[in-house]
Amino acid sequence: MSAVIQQKNNYFKSVTFKRRMVKTFVAIILILGSLLILSPIWWMIATSLKSMEEIMTYPPTFIPKEWHWENYIDALQAGPFLRYTFNTLFITFFVVIGNVLSNSFIAYGFARIHFKGRNVLFAIVLATMMIPGFVTLVPQYVLYAKLGWLNTYLPLIVPAFFGSAFNIFLLRQFFLTIPNELIEAAKIDGANHLYIWWKIFIPLAMPAIATVAIFSFNGAWNDFLGPLLFLNDETMYTLQLGLQVFKGQNATQWNLLMAGSLMVLLPVIVLFFIFQRYFIEGMNLTAGSKG
Repeated sequence: MSAVIQQKNNYFKSVTFKRRMVKTFVAIILILGSLLILSPIWWMIATSLKSMEEIMTYPPTFIPKEWHWENYIDALQAGPFLRYTFNTLFITFFVVIGNVLSNSFIAYGFARIHFKGRNVLFAIVLATMMIPGFVTLVPQYVLYAKLGWLNTYLPLIVPAFFGSAFNIFLLRQFFLTIPNELIEAAKIDGANHLYIWWKIFIPLAMPAIATVAIFSFNGAWNDFLGPLLFLNDETMYTLQLGLQVFKGQNATQWNLLMAGSLMVLLPVIVLFFIFQRYFIEGMNLTAGSKG
């Protein structure tokens, strides 16, 4: 009897040891992968704290010999970055609002309103994702020029109020998980589709809405090509255009450029860590049924 018990104990110890080895191996792989992914961030931080002489030395140093914290102050004083920050926040705010409202409204129509040709129209919307953005740049520029929108924020803000194929698809799939009983109960109480969308679907779909908001914020905050094409007045520049002040015809101030880029990147990182729970839930297309 004791021999059987001993064999069982040895078996469980062997299984436990194997599981620990697998967990340890997986942890090592994840740590190495994380270090590989974070290495460009560290290189940016290290470069932002170096002098130009140390940056140009070979072989390169991964840890600054002297820490030049004044690079961040010099970067802020190199241009009107307070004005650039306000311009970027202004554009980003309206882009996020436009994307949340338009995409959720369109997605509700595709998910809950039955009309002839709905599936065909939805397929056409999805097909637009296969069109490269660079193909539409020239027609967009010509259109905005004829409308007199050049050197204004309208070309950067107005398209957000007309929906995005990916965001429409994401919200539609989330809306489909919301029980029909809630809609039927609201219709019995006399609610129309506008009321149902605003009072029922928007609160229940907050994880998906937060996901769309994060994507929209990241896209508008980091947009470089749009402001470069449509803005000519330097007082209207965004942060992405403002960073070009560190690039000269003969030389680039890499330490100040990295310091400025890191400060521009910081709000995106902070935003993601604050709302990462909603972001993960928003990508779960079955989360709506839990509401």
